Amino acid sequence: MTKKAMEQPGDDSVSKRPGLNYALWIVQGLLGLLFLLAGGMKLVMSMAELTKNTPLPGPFLKFIGVAEVLGAIGLILPRLLRIRQGLTPLAAAGLVIIMIGATVVTVATQGVAAALLPLVTGLLSLFVVYGRWCVVGMRAR
Repeated sequence: MTKKAMEQPGDDSVSKRPGLNYALWIVQGLLGLLFLLAGGMKLVMSMAELTKNTPLPGPFLKFIGVAEVLGAIGLILPRLLRIRQGLTPLAAAGLVIIMIGATVVTVATQGVAAALLPLVTGLLSLFVVYGRWCVVGMRAR
């Protein structure tokens, strides 16, 4: 996708920060893929297999899977299709909340070292929220 295709009409902040826009797209794509795979796995696994290593109930984990899949879609499609682009930072914010919970549960059950992956994933999601909402100026859209 070209720089011009990623810009919105009258969006001066994107044209002033093309490197940030490319970085946001890369992070959004990687996070979208990660959450699509993680959420999809939660949806296709059996309840017994899903709850084997966690204290959380199966239906709640299925709900988290649905939220992750929808969040992955929300990270990519609104901005890509230029429809309701304000949904992208909202989807990322929802994924930040999920990753806060995942970090807390992982610290409680598996220790601090294992919690680094959900922590970093949450921080990357927070970068998308900040980048798309505050820096690029999605508040007006």
